[in-house]
Amino acid sequence: MDRFVFLVGTGVARGVVLALFALSLVLIWRSTRIVNFAAGAMAVVCCYVALAVTTVTGSYWLGLLAAVACGALLGVGVERGVMRFASDRSPLSGVILAVGVVMILQALVGIVAGPQYRPVPTPFDDRALQVAGVPLLSPYDLFVVVVALALMGGLRLLFGRTTLGLQLRAAAFAPEVSRLLGVRVARMRTLGWVLASAVGGLAALLAVPGGLGLNPHATDALFVGAFAVAVIGGLDSPAGAVVGGLLVGVVLTLVTGYLGAGVAPVALLILLVVVLVVRPTGLFATVEARRV
Repeated sequence: MDRFVFLVGTGVARGVVLALFALSLVLIWRSTRIVNFAAGAMAVVCCYVALAVTTVTGSYWLGLLAAVACGALLGVGVERGVMRFASDRSPLSGVILAVGVVMILQALVGIVAGPQYRPVPTPFDDRALQVAGVPLLSPYDLFVVVVALALMGGLRLLFGRTTLGLQLRAAAFAPEVSRLLGVRVARMRTLGWVLASAVGGLAALLAVPGGLGLNPHATDALFVGAFAVAVIGGLDSPAGAVVGGLLVGVVLTLVTGYLGAGVAPVALLILLVVVLVVRPTGLFATVEARRV
């Protein structure tokens, strides 16, 4: 029972990071109808920038801020320099451009930083706390959960309670009508990329210390997991990303803990297939409502 409780707690911490990264994919999909396959490569660049700033200044917090700022700048650069030229007539256009961005960014990171793994420091102890003799979350896990939940709450507040959030949603759902009403749709799309890329960079920085360390492909598995989460929850649904992230995080951690790490990808594939067979548009998809 102690092992089960520990694994569930660890799965929740892992799940909120997956949910956060999936949220960055959902934000871009909602604003541009493009699946950002470059999200992992963009996030790994943010992690290297954060590690460099942390190494130079000795401050984890400055590194964290640098990761967020790097994500925002990359979002502007990729959207204005590449994705804005994706054709609306072919959904493959955005995918091909995103794959090109992945190849360029990972090659540049590999040339500059090399292929070796680099340890990433954490601001808090990563050893699990004991409660009544049962190992639960570590202080770093608690930090990750608090940051992720605070950010999700902030995004919900932004999109649900502010004029800017209303303009972002209007530009995504009805761009032509929004233009007639005076909303600068192109600017809103750029802002969507900025938000999504900053969130993705932060999520990757929170996740990397839990793995082998930082290398040019450190976020590949995170992207695959987050993409599966976004599909399971529904690409249109921020709430689906959150619920899907927690579900996938707990399931993968339990499978890894009881059956081994090699079985976890199979479990994720089975979960993805089951959800898509039962509900092809995802658990919380709102496509039908938008068509009306």
